[in-house]
Amino acid sequence: MDFTLSPEVEDYRRRVRAFVADHVMPVERDSAAYDEHENIADGPLRALRARARAEGLWCFQMPRERGGQGIGLVGMAACYEEMGRSIFGPVSFNCMAPDDGNMMLLNRVATEKQKQRWLQPIVDGKVRSAFVMTEPHPGSGSDPSMMLTRAERRGSKWVINGHKWFITGAGAAQHFILIARTSDDARSGLTAFLFDRDQKGWEILRRIPIMGPEEHGGHCELRFDGLEVDDENVLMKVGDGLRVTQIRLGPARLTHCMRWLGMAKRALEIASGYVGERRSFGTALAEHEGVQWMLGEAAMQIEVGRLMTMKAAWLLENGDLARKEVSMAKVQVADILHKSVDTAIQLLGAKGYSKDTPLDWMYRYARQARLVDGASEVHKMVLSRFLLKEGQDFWQWGVPARRN
Repeated sequence: MDFTLSPEVEDYRRRVRAFVADHVMPVERDSAAYDEHENIADGPLRALRARARAEGLWCFQMPRERGGQGIGLVGMAACYEEMGRSIFGPVSFNCMAPDDGNMMLLNRVATEKQKQRWLQPIVDGKVRSAFVMTEPHPGSGSDPSMMLTRAERRGSKWVINGHKWFITGAGAAQHFILIARTSDDARSGLTAFLFDRDQKGWEILRRIPIMGPEEHGGHCELRFDGLEVDDENVLMKVGDGLRVTQIRLGPARLTHCMRWLGMAKRALEIASGYVGERRSFGTALAEHEGVQWMLGEAAMQIEVGRLMTMKAAWLLENGDLARKEVSMAKVQVADILHKSVDTAIQLLGAKGYSKDTPLDWMYRYARQARLVDGASEVHKMVLSRFLLKEGQDFWQWGVPARRN
């Protein structure tokens, strides 16, 4: 097994690292650069995005013919980790959820006409997007089969009624991908629709307050009351909604892991700098055995997450769906992100609990990692099913034959 990055990817990785250090981190340290939701304000973000684009560090997940870098998931794993070092990093390169996952989905399954209308403006940074699936009880959460939002055909249009919530980015999105029920069939009862913010028949009920900080556009509650969508704006085919969600969520979960690993490493970077200077009982904190155990354990678990993430990326790049590998990476990286930030806060003491470092921001952000894109418990259920079905074949090398 060779974990050596290609010269092209290694060059991109080094350039992303330098860009984050030279341009993004100074903005992160400027209190005036934050908006009211504790994220980067539009003005500083526009400036960083223009610079990233000018330096050829834009949309790594998109092919070159669309204005991206086209380096594949393995290359993305290396570069997204570097972006994640700053809380403002991924969005500066147009590599942040939910746009990241939406772009990958549309690039893979949309028609060429749909790509020009719905994808290219997101790639160009002209608009933002949202993926509209989750519903309040008793509707769908991690289980799409519980979908209650319905779309009914009337002539050449689909009329959509329903209720969604915790829709990330909806407050700022212009383009939306909506999953709704078009029949009661267990496998082909869902369909994906594309709609624009300016269309009638829907509304944002509220931007749901969260522990924060928030992504741009927040996490919103939406109501659909007669939204009309033309046939040409059905994504894939009628009845392919479940496939759409599967195609989108696997790689999107993995790109979360890539970014979170960068944030976890940043937490240990902050902690290491502090314990190397802070003295207690005559020695630097870094010389205390207990401190070394805490740092060593977190560093080891980050490396476990990196290996899991890279393996899943490699499998996806080689044609496997990597369902269990993505689930394992999601659980591992979500856990170590929270543990790394918590460890850093503990080692910094009162300073870690203050707002003098980004650890406060990171700690509140990290808590969502075990919930978003499937709670950890759901992913463990998935892994259990694979184990019971595959037995010893659960553990394999290479790309499994006929697994998916």
